[in-house]
Parts: sequence; structure tokens; C-alpha cells
Amino acid sequence: MAKEIKTILIRSRHTLVGDALGVIALMVLLFVGLALPGSL
Repeated sequence: MAKEIKTILIRSRHTLVGDALGVIALMVLLFVGLALPGSL
């Protein structure tokens, strides 16, 4: 089972990197959006 998981992660490495970058971008936008009204 561990070998299968490792194979899946290796195959989908580019997709996982792109998804992780997307999640980080969304979190940054969320925090900026929440902080912006307080600074006005």
C-alpha cells in the first residue's frame, strides 16, 4: 500500500505543486481581504 501511495504521489507531483500554490494564493487573498477593512 505504501508503494502505491508513493507511485501516485510521484505521478501527480506537478498537479500537487500547482494545487499547493493555488491554496497558498487563496490564503494570502483571504488574509489580505480580512485585514483590509480594519486598516481603513
